Amino acid sequence: MSWQPELDELARRQAMAEAMGGPDKVKRQHDGGRLTVRERIDGMVDPGSFHEIGAIAGRGQYGPDGQLTGFTPSNCVMGRGLVDGRPVVVVGDDFTVRGGSADATIKEKPIMAERMAADLRLPIIRIIEGSGGGGSVKTIETTGRANLPGGVGGTWLYHHTGDNLARVPVVGLGLGSVAGLGAARLAATHFSVMTKETSAMFVAGPPVVNALGNNLSKAELGGWEIQCRAGAVDHAVDSEEEAFAAARRFLSYLPASVWELPRRLPSEDDPARTEESWLSVIPRDIRKPYRIRPIIEGLMDRGSVFETGRYFGRSVVTCLARLGGMPVAVLASDPMFYAGSWTADACAKVTRFVDLAETFHLPVVYLMDCPGFMIGLEAEQRATIRWGVRAMAAVNQTTVPWCTVILRNAFGVAGVVHQPASRYSVRYAWPSARWGSLPLEGGIEAAYRADLDAADDRAAALAEIEARLQQLRSPLRTAEAFWVEEIIDPRQTRRLLCEFAGLAERVLEPGQRTHGMRP
Repeated sequence: MSWQPELDELARRQAMAEAMGGPDKVKRQHDGGRLTVRERIDGMVDPGSFHEIGAIAGRGQYGPDGQLTGFTPSNCVMGRGLVDGRPVVVVGDDFTVRGGSADATIKEKPIMAERMAADLRLPIIRIIEGSGGGGSVKTIETTGRANLPGGVGGTWLYHHTGDNLARVPVVGLGLGSVAGLGAARLAATHFSVMTKETSAMFVAGPPVVNALGNNLSKAELGGWEIQCRAGAVDHAVDSEEEAFAAARRFLSYLPASVWELPRRLPSEDDPARTEESWLSVIPRDIRKPYRIRPIIEGLMDRGSVFETGRYFGRSVVTCLARLGGMPVAVLASDPMFYAGSWTADACAKVTRFVDLAETFHLPVVYLMDCPGFMIGLEAEQRATIRWGVRAMAAVNQTTVPWCTVILRNAFGVAGVVHQPASRYSVRYAWPSARWGSLPLEGGIEAAYRADLDAADDRAAALAEIEARLQQLRSPLRTAEAFWVEEIIDPRQTRRLLCEFAGLAERVLEPGQRTHGMRP
């Protein structure tokens, strides 16, 4: 006698699970412009590679004869798949089953997904919609009790949500309304993406917030512009397919876990490639900004630049790229915003980004043009200096190889944070570089006030002092004292950066660091 009847019953249950919340709920999902969780997983992983775990976990309904008459699957779908041929863990919320809320959740499934990623040392991709297994007021009635947040055994998901940041790459895709625990799981990632028209994220959604006297739509409360500009989410795209592509692209720069090293890919881009425009891209007029992104694109391998966090802390650009095929973390000043000065948000962005580089062994390239921390009343109200020294601590805690190219400004305490203290780092300066405790502009008035007040012609005296000091602060004068190692022809920069990437690759070491990436 064979076991075929049991296999037939298993197939029947699997078919019920694959039906998710039923045709009406699936249609509602599609009518809202959103894919189902199973369609999302198919779009995320390599074709045919998904191996589901716990497909028939859920709640069965049985007749008087003990036979299964109906089945409501868990609203969590999880398992393993391949992304560009590399194994990953995928865990997704099924919004067609009770909107992802707790009374349809088997909490062991997302916990197992997180444990699987940690213990098998695999990246994890969280596809999030709804509360991500979080609470619902209706849960009190369906379970007959109120849940204490966390509670006995309930803290494991919270533990893994944050702890995996120190172990494996974590990607979050917010592809609908994401609230509560779902929002926490989306924010506690190395890279997060929202869809512009169909997603929103909030601690509590409009029904709760509006009950307090507000009148906000989902987009007004937690749309992509709100969350990307606040720095809670890294990236926003127009479609779910673009979200899958962004996740795949991000993972391509990282190792599978902290116990591996980033992969160097073949590169046909000439390391010695140069562009004449680099010689004149920095204006002689220090009041004129310039666009940093074309410089980044030109210096890195062609087509390799992948920017994150574009709408947050905008005086700093952060991106992943390749040099001679080697993945690197690129930090760059953007003088189009606050002249490149570090705001509180920029400092938070720097901290998070260098944590990412340290966690996954990415050499850092810093293209610097920073006139200092942002000043003024708002800067003081935002505690910019505290965020600044936090960024300084994060940079100093890094152990990965570091290369700085000073393009123009390097002033004040923020200027100090252009390389890790107490260890060797590679440093170059362009001829356009200038530095000091503070810029001459404005500083002369304070330092030479007595001389200026005594002058017959204050404007002429000011001009004479400025001209004299301008000569003294030439980077060539600094090089005489070996306070800057090399002043280079900008056209040599790509060659030197590719050399740095090769040297860095030789000394990178896998393993878990003393601290992981701080969300």
